[in-house]
Amino acid sequence: MAMAQRGQIVSRSRAKQIRDFSGLLFGNITPTDIDGLIEYHGKAYVFIEVKLNDAILPDGQRLALERLTDDLHRVKPTLLIIARHDAVNPDDDIDVAIAIVAEYRYKGHKHEGCTGTVKELVNRFFEAVDKK
Repeated sequence: MAMAQRGQIVSRSRAKQIRDFSGLLFGNITPTDIDGLIEYHGKAYVFIEVKLNDAILPDGQRLALERLTDDLHRVKPTLLIIARHDAVNPDDDIDVAIAIVAEYRYKGHKHEGCTGTVKELVNRFFEAVDKK
C-alpha cells in the first residue's frame, strides 16, 4: 500500500463517519469542529473553517472560534480564516488551499472581503511571522 501524501486523508471511509455530539449538550452549548489547524514551528497558529458558497457560520461556532483565536493570540500570533468553496457534490474533494477567503480574524479584529485563497493568506501570515 502506498503512503498518502502529507495532508491527504488516509482513510476516506473513516473520514466520512458522522460525529454525533448530541450527547454532549451543556445548556445550549455543544462541541464544534474545526476544519483545519496549523501549528507553525512553535511561532504561530492558523485555524481554518471552510463553508460551502454562502453557507452561514453558526453563531456558536463563530463565537467559539473567535474566542479561541483571541485567547491564543495572547501567547503567539493566531489567525482564523473563514473560507468558501464551491464543491457542491458531497463526493467531491474540497481543495482548501484554493478556497477563497471570505473573512479572517487577527489581533481581535474581523477583516471581511476576498483576500485571495487560503494558501495565499497563510503564506503572507507565515512570512510576517518569520520576519519577527
